[in-house]
Amino acid sequence: MIRIFRHYLPKGLVLLGLSEVFVLAGALYVGARLRSGDLTPESLTKAGVFIGVMLVVMTAFGLYQRDLKEGQWGYFPRLIVSLSLGFLVFCGLVAFAPSLVVPLPALAYAVLVALCGTMLTRLIYIAIVQRAATARHVLVLGTGRRARSLQVLAQGSGGRGGFRILGFVPCSEREERDGPQVLRDPRPLAAIARDYGVREIVVGSRDRRLTLPVHELLECKLSGLRVMDLTTFFERESGRIELESLNASWLVFGDGFQQGVWKTRVKRLFDVAASLTLLALCAPLMAVAAVLVKLEDGGPVLYRQERVGQDGQVFRLLKFRSMRVDAEEDGRPQWARVNDDRATRIGRILRKARIDELPQAVNVLRGDMSFVGPRPERPFFVAQLRETVPYYHYRHVMKPGITGWAQVRYPYGASLQDAIEKLKYDLYYIKNHSLFLDIIILFQTLQVLIFQDGAR
Repeated sequence: MIRIFRHYLPKGLVLLGLSEVFVLAGALYVGARLRSGDLTPESLTKAGVFIGVMLVVMTAFGLYQRDLKEGQWGYFPRLIVSLSLGFLVFCGLVAFAPSLVVPLPALAYAVLVALCGTMLTRLIYIAIVQRAATARHVLVLGTGRRARSLQVLAQGSGGRGGFRILGFVPCSEREERDGPQVLRDPRPLAAIARDYGVREIVVGSRDRRLTLPVHELLECKLSGLRVMDLTTFFERESGRIELESLNASWLVFGDGFQQGVWKTRVKRLFDVAASLTLLALCAPLMAVAAVLVKLEDGGPVLYRQERVGQDGQVFRLLKFRSMRVDAEEDGRPQWARVNDDRATRIGRILRKARIDELPQAVNVLRGDMSFVGPRPERPFFVAQLRETVPYYHYRHVMKPGITGWAQVRYPYGASLQDAIEKLKYDLYYIKNHSLFLDIIILFQTLQVLIFQDGAR
């Protein structure tokens, strides 16, 4: 993993992105030479625009995410569609900014060469990732339920967790010694790690004060092995903070959770710019949505609902109304459901395309919300969740967002268990948030909108 502005990115994906920058640049060069002859001084600007647009479209289509529902081979249909869409974008740019676009015949050749080049690059990437996943060996210190939670992470999506657990080493006499993958080797940890080709040791034992072999772990670290706490390992590998392995001391003494005046100001500037851009681009769409909502049943266009914001302050969130006026006639808040019968016909479409969320850009301009952050919940549910879910109140140290890390990493959920899962991603965002991570979330939000992941 590579950590950029506190956010963990797989090395393979970073190298893949850099490789495809060169592939796109080379494809444009070949296309220009085939159809346009000699390159001009303006070619560098055109190349930058070409690479930038193509990377944005490819990112929006999920081509730089860790895993795909369709598996590794799911890259290729998305690749064809994204490059085709990129070509159509340039066809439109010809009318508005011809100085930024190479001639369309050269562009067509460039897109074809880029498709071949990126497919070849992806084939090499898949082969390297599959080989690296089996070559990266991890030894887990501890055999209890907490330590064995790593087995699910190692399996990943379709077995692509990115590492392989070689075994579990018991820390004390009370821990299980006869379970699967338990190593009953009396030798020091350094000798075990050396013989098994281990690169990392993850400390998964909860009881550490008397049983943790500190001197052996120090010897491993001095010999070049990486020694990592279970919670930190989960954070790095999965982009979330596991509540089951979390303790207060990790929150207090770990890095992250930094706010700061300048960080807050930069985030506010980003919020205002993103919200104004969203309103400007979507104004026609919002006008049509408002008319359709009004025509369906004559009820109010906007729905104002109390939500909990930063520091527990309650504000009124704006949405296009997507449910019947009497959706909560008994006055008791309800979680949203799959195929919710309270939704109107137009409302189902608005919710599926996330158009009902667009008025929240006004909440951002008012200062009630950020563009990116944990999604705000209703006071009724917050009161329940604070009582049952540990650390839940920490998600209110930041302003809530229109979109967030939990929204792009976890399917739409509306239950207690879903709230727990989303909190894991929210805590990761609060701990590691930056402008860089906000931009990543915006790109992945486009992917969610395109593929309709999790909408209800």
